[in-house]
Amino acid sequence: MKSKNSIINNMILFLINMIKKGERLFCCRLNQQNKIRYFTICIQVLFFFFSTVSFCQETITGILYSDNKPVSITISEGRITGIKRIKKLPEGSQDLYIAPGLIDNQVNGFAGVSFTFGGGELTAKGIKKATIELWKEGVTTYLPTLTTNSYEVLKKNFTILGKIKDDPALLGSIAGFHLEGPYISPLDGYRGAHPLKYVRKPDRDEFTSLNEASGNNILQVTVAPESEGALEFISQCTEKGIVVALGHHNASAELITEAIDRGARVATHIGNGCANMINRHVNPLWPQLADDRLMISIIGDGFHLLPEEIRVFYKIKGPEKTIITSDVTGFGSLPPGKYVTEEGDSIELTSAGMLRYPAQDVLYGSASPLRKGVANVMKVTGCSLKDAIEMASTNPAELYNLNDRGSIETGKRADLILFRITDNGMDIFRTFVNGKLVYYKFSDNK
Repeated sequence: MKSKNSIINNMILFLINMIKKGERLFCCRLNQQNKIRYFTICIQVLFFFFSTVSFCQETITGILYSDNKPVSITISEGRITGIKRIKKLPEGSQDLYIAPGLIDNQVNGFAGVSFTFGGGELTAKGIKKATIELWKEGVTTYLPTLTTNSYEVLKKNFTILGKIKDDPALLGSIAGFHLEGPYISPLDGYRGAHPLKYVRKPDRDEFTSLNEASGNNILQVTVAPESEGALEFISQCTEKGIVVALGHHNASAELITEAIDRGARVATHIGNGCANMINRHVNPLWPQLADDRLMISIIGDGFHLLPEEIRVFYKIKGPEKTIITSDVTGFGSLPPGKYVTEEGDSIELTSAGMLRYPAQDVLYGSASPLRKGVANVMKVTGCSLKDAIEMASTNPAELYNLNDRGSIETGKRADLILFRITDNGMDIFRTFVNGKLVYYKFSDNK
């Protein structure tokens, strides 16, 4: 296969030869004025060609997130083609960090769009809207997450999601799907805001049907290991290459260890999906934190976990075994107020951004995008920007074998964000997805 440069060179030679042939055939028959017109047209053709070629390749400059040094990154045809160290940023350019786009493994919805509930009638238009709004928040890859519901609603929505997943307009931003429930604990507190009437034990046939409806694109399923049949279900999913997460459960240390032995790899939003009152010795937190084989995901929005909880989780697992997630819902980016969900539950979005479920005195997911969690985790742990991006991009990419993204390397997808870290958080200025500029903020005020 010819390289891109070889193809371009051949095209240039072809155009030049055509001009020369035209000159020999026609110019001898033209008067001086028409000769000038002919060569003007030739120059215009060459100009158009070179301008087109220039758009195939773009250079982005910024402060590299991993070492705080200026860098020039060349992208072409959706991929990173070159990374060059430079002494300083070009004159007049903004002093923005550059990093791989954020990867969110738990997005229940966004901007008024819910991926789970049936009453909202999930549509392709809604999925595109949520994706575009997430791009503005620096999320270039995400897992639409379907939570506990009836088989009919889950199958219907997985079918819709599966059909649009590879739509060119989405630029590959949907890597796959996360099924959180319905195979979780029915107990109040551990169940969280998941509707009790739809909680059930793992069902291999049902899950297979849902996965087929999605186009076999379920990348992760969150289960309670103490549920009847859960351990065998974990083994079955692991054999198929599906990431199994432990969450919304009250399993014993022995069951947690066996679940990990059978292939469970991550704890879903640890510290949440847990009862308010637990035994200080015997609870599901310690065994999950103690096992070095298990990764954890944490919701860093400032509401789901206290600063000291985040610090402890981070110190135990470190940046290598931690994923920052959002657990954001369709209420993300909506104004504060009281809302009624499609299932009839009353919830409240406070002016501070907390999404509450008063009936059980628990949180109802999050209304904050992932970038807010990244900035908050940096603030409360003192971790470096490099470590924060690792937890919010590199680690999820590795967990789901998304080997074409999650870091800035030659040959990988040009999923890039340019941003500042300020006292108010992570401020996104530009987002590139598969090499395409999909979001641009012109100034600090827009």
